[in-house]
Amino acid sequence: MEGSLARTKNSSGRKPFWETILPEALTASQWEALCDRCGRCCLEKLTNRRNGKVYYTSIACALLDTASCQCRDYRHRRRMIPQCIQLTPANLQSCRWLPRTCAYRLLSEGKKLPVWHPLVTGNPDSVHDAGISIRGRVLHPMPPHADDLDAYIVDWDIWSKKARVE
Repeated sequence: MEGSLARTKNSSGRKPFWETILPEALTASQWEALCDRCGRCCLEKLTNRRNGKVYYTSIACALLDTASCQCRDYRHRRRMIPQCIQLTPANLQSCRWLPRTCAYRLLSEGKKLPVWHPLVTGNPDSVHDAGISIRGRVLHPMPPHADDLDAYIVDWDIWSKKARVE
């Protein structure tokens, strides 16, 4: 993470970029810096059609590095995984599957970043230390039949009281 993007105390008392710049006006590096590297958006998800609730599974994208919680080939991921969604300010509202703790989602809802977010702490491991990421979780390969995904729904308590955002 670029040190210049992390929140630091400065003598000018200026607010960090994510509190002053609208998502559509962010530079590419600022936009990418908002990602906390939790890896949850790279898990297979199921959505209840009746109530819209999203259920995460223990099945991760084949490109997800479970140690770093980042894509192994971010630049070329859409060639290898065509269904991978390029998150942008324009499509953010339609991505209701993003975790409630996701910075992109929070900022689009007018909320602040959580205290454990790497931009707030200046520490890229703070997301893992807070128990928000998928690091250390038991993950599974994609089952041969998509109908079997419900057997992999997880409740890892990744939305613990410590992790919740206000």
